[in-house]
Amino acid sequence: MEYARGFGYPVPAVDEISDDGTSMVLERVVGPTMVGSIKSKPWSIRRQGAMLADLHIRLHEIPGPEFLRASPVGQGDRLVHLDLHPLNVLIGPKGPVVIDWPNAARGDPASDVCLAWILIEAGEIPGGVVGQALGRFRSFLINSFLARFDLEEIRPSLAEVVAWKVQDTNISPAEQRRMWQVVEKVKALRS
Repeated sequence: MEYARGFGYPVPAVDEISDDGTSMVLERVVGPTMVGSIKSKPWSIRRQGAMLADLHIRLHEIPGPEFLRASPVGQGDRLVHLDLHPLNVLIGPKGPVVIDWPNAARGDPASDVCLAWILIEAGEIPGGVVGQALGRFRSFLINSFLARFDLEEIRPSLAEVVAWKVQDTNISPAEQRRMWQVVEKVKALRS
């Protein structure tokens, strides 16, 4: 996190690390997640998608440091988050702040973008009626997110990313099916 912060990337400052390195105290960021912001201001969904894309673009401009492991999916030399989606972006008073960095690695930006894409498109949205409404409008978020990327460069990584992500025990069988449906939909569009 401090490495990314050194490049001006919006992450919380690390205030303290325990002697054994197993816990840390971070700067407090007051504000909702990007999902919470969308729930309270649904008209901002396209702007939020563009903001998420900008966060990816800015992150992928940073060289991947040698002290990080290589990404388990996609080869590359850029800093990748591998979980940069709307639940891991806080909208603070100074703008967006990216949290939840344990998956950070050196890798391919296309894989990082594909991972966000499938998590947004196939992930379960909690929240009853509000969650159902967000689910119906998630295409606005996805389209505004993907509009900032060259899809011809991104699409080839999609199946590999899904094959890797569906092995995650936190992904439900329904989410796994939807992820593969995204891959099939993209294949059909290219045919």
